[in-house]
Amino acid sequence: MTEWEKFVKQFITLGGYKRVLDGLLATIEIAVFGLIIGIIIGTLIGIVKVMPKNNIFVKIIDKIFTVYVAFFRGTPMVVQLLLGHFIVLPLMKINVDAVIEAIVIFGMNSGAYVSEIMRGGINSVDKGQLEAGRAVGLGYWTAMFKIVIPQSIKNILPTLGNEFISLIKETSVVSFIAVTDLTRAFRQLGDATYSYLVPYLMLAAIYLVLVLLISWGVKAMERRFKKNER
Repeated sequence: MTEWEKFVKQFITLGGYKRVLDGLLATIEIAVFGLIIGIIIGTLIGIVKVMPKNNIFVKIIDKIFTVYVAFFRGTPMVVQLLLGHFIVLPLMKINVDAVIEAIVIFGMNSGAYVSEIMRGGINSVDKGQLEAGRAVGLGYWTAMFKIVIPQSIKNILPTLGNEFISLIKETSVVSFIAVTDLTRAFRQLGDATYSYLVPYLMLAAIYLVLVLLISWGVKAMERRFKKNER
């Protein structure tokens, strides 16, 4: 029996495709919801980073966010997963589904990176935009979310697309906390036949297709934004 025949038998005849579909769904869920959480956290941190440090409260929050960003950017994703799964959650006596756990940790990690992306995006918007909003009576946060942030999103869209791609690829480590993602699903198919050539080639192909689709989607959104600016 050839490598391909072994794979087809395991994938179709023995129902391995169900495991792959579940793994693909888990991969997409972790990346998508992780990015959403990351954008929320990153936007908050980015705004605090650029706002005037006029009082002690803002200074303290800024220092906390600095430590947060340093930790999540300075340690590997797999270490963060292991710390969360085996230390933090047990100490807090919290029991959640492993996929939810991965989404939260990926979101917190993404937030650290998105914060720097968002800070750069906010700084790319002319300061006069914020001043104009404040001049007509808008509060700092209101002016940020209604005037500055929408404009900065257009500027950082390609970078956010790259962050999404990074999250998709980094989901390959969630098997460390017993999540059956795309990588683990194909590894299990290989384990079943002790033949890994075709499963791993298919795995690489699926990741490549996902990345190409995301890149196409980001470019389509960029074109739409440019068209709306005319």
